[in-house]
Amino acid sequence: MSSPTKPSSASTQRTGWRRSRYYRMLPDARYAIAFNVVCALVITYLLNPGSSLGRNLVASMCIGTIAFVLIDGARLTIWGEKQRPKTLPLLAIILVSVPVAQWLGLHLFTWLTDAKVKALTTFDTAEVVANLVFTLVVTGVAVVFFASREKMSRLQAVAANEKARAEQEARQAMQAQLQLLQAQIEPHMLFNTLANLQGLISFDPERAQLLLDNLIQYLRATLSSSRAQSTTLGQEFALMEAYLGLMAIRMGARLRYTLELPATLQQTSVPPMLLQPLVENAIQHGLEPKIEGGHIHVTADSDQGQLVITVHDNGLGLDHPGQSKGTHLGVSNIRERLQAMFGAQASLALDANPDAGVTARLSLPAQPCPTTTSTILCQQP
Repeated sequence: MSSPTKPSSASTQRTGWRRSRYYRMLPDARYAIAFNVVCALVITYLLNPGSSLGRNLVASMCIGTIAFVLIDGARLTIWGEKQRPKTLPLLAIILVSVPVAQWLGLHLFTWLTDAKVKALTTFDTAEVVANLVFTLVVTGVAVVFFASREKMSRLQAVAANEKARAEQEARQAMQAQLQLLQAQIEPHMLFNTLANLQGLISFDPERAQLLLDNLIQYLRATLSSSRAQSTTLGQEFALMEAYLGLMAIRMGARLRYTLELPATLQQTSVPPMLLQPLVENAIQHGLEPKIEGGHIHVTADSDQGQLVITVHDNGLGLDHPGQSKGTHLGVSNIRERLQAMFGAQASLALDANPDAGVTARLSLPAQPCPTTTSTILCQQP
């Protein structure tokens, strides 16, 4: 059996360098190079016109790079990446690093270019002081720049954390609101069913017992689904079939229904308890007050990335004098849930049919689902 492959030493060294605190110097090195170029331009065209831009650039690179490595390296060694440097120790590091960088940088420059530097050959005091002052000024400007950039990074990190915390609190508040709205819908349906059961007990105990048995079965089936954050459209249609079967026991031949769901939409994810209040309203406000009852047709379709669910009934219609009055709690809660979860991407419309009844049209963003060709057609036997 072969032993596991061990990482090479070069790979281990690269990984160690990336994890090292000094890896943070690489992004800052870009700005240090930019400062060196600006220094070369200032010396060539302002302080010493006519001098060689190439040599000034090499000298600035030598001195500036050494100063950057000394100062930033000391900062990362003493305080690390996240801790803010203390002012007095940092100033001491700068005052020591600048003369060292000046001396080492000029020697490196003469070695690279074979040029003679007056500050090194004649030890001209004025020349040495001028070079030191210029290097100190540039270093001071660079330190202020890096300090401001680091402060800005810290502020951005704090702002990002605050934004993430606010978004988390907003999600928690939205979830609590949805759970509250959902909790209002479930007792609403249950109270209506229990009121119907109470009415049946006195004059038709057998049908009342059958209604109670189906209610228990329905509640068992909906317990886990109604508490979940999402369900599938196939499960919603199955629950509606159970609910309409429950209502058919009470209304008898006065209630007829058809549930039509394409197989391609069975696994589409939808929020729970969106369909039932629409079906319940169609029965309570449209079909139940109508002497001869009526028919409910529930369909689902996909239209340009939107899931469209319609509940069509031929009941009394909107604002009919014989329509039973109610709070329409289910419809209002559906609209609030859609607004909280999908915003303007979802809508619920109630329209009067030309002949009779109402069509409720629910539209919300559709989720991808497996592609099949068959269609499920559920209807009352």
